[in-house]
Amino acid sequence: MTDYPHLLAPLDLGFTTLKNRVLMGSMHTGLEETRDWNRVAEFYAERARGDVALMVTGGIGPNLEGSVLPGAAMMTTADDVRNHSVVTGRVHEAGGKIAMQILHAGRYAYGPKCVAPSAIKSPISPFAPTELDEAGIEKQIADIVSAAVLAREAGYDGVEIMGSEGYFLNQFIVTHTNKRTDRWGGSYENRMRLPVDVVRRVRAAVGTDFIIIYRLSMIDLVPNGSTFDEVVELAQAVEAAGATIINTGIGWHEARIPTIATSVPRAAFAWVTRKLMGKVSIPVITSNRINTPEVAEDVLATGCADMVSMARPMLADAHFVAKAKAGKSGTIAPCIACNQACLDHTFSGKLTSCLVNPRACHETELVISKAPTPKRVAIVGAGPAGLSTALTCAERGHDVTVFDKASEIGGQLNMAKMVPGKEEFHGFVDWYGRMVAEMGIKVELGRAVSADDLDGYDEVIIATGVTPRDPGIPGQDAPHVVSYVDVLRGKADVGARVAVVGAGGIGFDVSEYLVHQGASPTENLPEWMAEWGVADPAEHRGGLAPEGPRPEAPAREVTLLQRKAEKHGKRLGKTTGWIHRAALNMKNVSFVGGVNYEAVEDGGLRVSFGAARENPTLIEADTIVLCAGQEPERSLADALIARGITPHVIGGADVAAELDAKRAIDQGTRLAATL
Repeated sequence: MTDYPHLLAPLDLGFTTLKNRVLMGSMHTGLEETRDWNRVAEFYAERARGDVALMVTGGIGPNLEGSVLPGAAMMTTADDVRNHSVVTGRVHEAGGKIAMQILHAGRYAYGPKCVAPSAIKSPISPFAPTELDEAGIEKQIADIVSAAVLAREAGYDGVEIMGSEGYFLNQFIVTHTNKRTDRWGGSYENRMRLPVDVVRRVRAAVGTDFIIIYRLSMIDLVPNGSTFDEVVELAQAVEAAGATIINTGIGWHEARIPTIATSVPRAAFAWVTRKLMGKVSIPVITSNRINTPEVAEDVLATGCADMVSMARPMLADAHFVAKAKAGKSGTIAPCIACNQACLDHTFSGKLTSCLVNPRACHETELVISKAPTPKRVAIVGAGPAGLSTALTCAERGHDVTVFDKASEIGGQLNMAKMVPGKEEFHGFVDWYGRMVAEMGIKVELGRAVSADDLDGYDEVIIATGVTPRDPGIPGQDAPHVVSYVDVLRGKADVGARVAVVGAGGIGFDVSEYLVHQGASPTENLPEWMAEWGVADPAEHRGGLAPEGPRPEAPAREVTLLQRKAEKHGKRLGKTTGWIHRAALNMKNVSFVGGVNYEAVEDGGLRVSFGAARENPTLIEADTIVLCAGQEPERSLADALIARGITPHVIGGADVAAELDAKRAIDQGTRLAATL
């Protein structure tokens, strides 16, 4: 008897059966662009060994003009077929199934040759597209069909035709981007002609025993987006044209509403997919922020979908499904939807990985094997750097002891989890605790160790983290000046008017914490939808509430200050920085930059502006919170070095660059792999 009867039930597609209801959704990892096909194959094969029923590759371009950027992977030649055959062969050997996503980017293509239904430039690309004529449209259809045929030759079990997220086919659907007056524009029947023709012609070319997934935008979240009646009409037409499965797409890339970040509630858009259930007879997949077997099971059990798509959770743990099947869901490394190593990397031109699991997309390069000689390893610091090192050391057979002066594991993660919108960090810390116990790692908490305590260990790893940097503001020892540490640990009384010194990631987090009261919107879907202005597309076109965002009133009046004369949050995550800025703007936070901190006064904080220290101004505040950066905590490392012992120093103790858990975990894992 399984705990997840719906999730683990097979799905009969007629000509083939999927062994469970889990789709690994498409991700732009950058792996295909490495041209290292063994590496690509191993990434997907590892997920196949983890029992995912069906995987979808990253987006593969059908031609040059439709590729997401110059040099992106395409399926156009016999060489492409041979290369991709390496991937499909490895996946099939591992007992899995895989579909290739055909992605035509349209006006989102990052290149001067991009094409679209109308010559309207995207707000997220510098290139204005060329409007296609009749012959140009026929070429795009033929190239998509050709890519599907070549995918079948390469051994793929199917293709996913990307029709959502504001890409090419989606651009034809809505008047937001389609201003045509010919047979490809105007009426909805005309605007949906292209995706329907594409599906029909792909089906005719690949035969009946080949999976065709159509990724359909069920809520556009952009002005002049589709109504839900139009979504249903398109879904039914796509089914009639020969689609095997309909997958859910949520929001365009240019939408100003977060859809997959950690502040988005779990399964936040499953209700949209549920509205389509019963309107078509083929299976329907739901997606976005489904990251545990329990959430997935509930989505299926309540009739929201026939399958669930989980993409980034398969980066965090390739064996997600196998662990759920084995009754070990507590050992599944959690996707915390931070975007830091996945989407932020993708949109920065870097290879994707995962904050939680640095081996993601590095399976052939970061190999964890049994150590030839087990060692006694002491790790000082039970934050993400120390814990990641401990888990990998234990996996390799070392005898590991972790020390920390705190009374609980987790280090700085225990502050992060207090921030509204970062509730996933609770599960991350819990997972570390579960894995430490599972692997028999000894943990000594509430103990500040000295160099003498570390005698007798073969390896000593210092992961003691950071201490807050002293900004040296005259008068900062006043009682109404507090550290971010005390605020996030609930040890400081904070008044109604607050000046936050420092607008890095911690300054933003502290501001979020201070402007909220009561339950976090991330834990309350209706409140979250109201905050961001999300509506039912059956009532409002595109799913945008006509009154716009309606956030709760801020709990405090906050001024967020920084020394740099630049946009606040400029150095935050590439795909999440705008969310943090928008959230604080909705709470009426004042952003003040280019300041010099002159002095703390009874009524607040005196600042001046620019190198000439002009325009002295009092920022009125009842409380001043210092978030002025961090310094490495190296005292123990320095004491060991003074005794002639060379420890390994990792994480914040090595480099105090914000609170960078991604770097700390990667550094710890890679160190442990070499000991």
